[in-house]
Amino acid sequence: MNSQHYLKDTILQLRKYKEMAEKAMAQISDNDFFTELSDIDNSLAIIVKHMAGNMRSRWRDFLTSDGEKDDRHLDTEFEIYGSDSSKESLMQKWEDGWELCFEAIELLNPEDLEKTIYIRGEAHSVLEAINRQLTHYAYHVGQIVYLARHFAGANWKSLSIPKGESDSFNISKFGEIGKE
Repeated sequence: MNSQHYLKDTILQLRKYKEMAEKAMAQISDNDFFTELSDIDNSLAIIVKHMAGNMRSRWRDFLTSDGEKDDRHLDTEFEIYGSDSSKESLMQKWEDGWELCFEAIELLNPEDLEKTIYIRGEAHSVLEAINRQLTHYAYHVGQIVYLARHFAGANWKSLSIPKGESDSFNISKFGEIGKE
């Protein structure tokens, strides 16, 4: 795989994660969006706020400044107050964060992957930094899907092959079961 292909595939995979999270969140009420399962759990709102804050910090001035910006206050990403009490305002931060992410990656050239950037003063190649963020976002999207599925309950619409329906999926896609 060449570097240009890697960059394009990274954007594709990130767009899939974004879409998966949004399809999951679309299946729950605004009240559920802010509900914490316990005192030690994060709500969907907090996960969205944290991801948006992370993206804003990591992707703004990606090649030219430390990925942990001075204006980021990580602890406040795990609190809901003020304008954050609106799902619309948090989803706007989510959109803004993803826009920064996609723009930063789309501006990269294959030779940029070997450049060094810093996150919290720690050196990373651009490739390593992208992979760090890709896995971080996948982790949180998994949390979003899990929580949304919990809240949707019996009304949940699967985002992939529904449980117990892989044979039906294979028949519809390949015309037979067990296609390799």
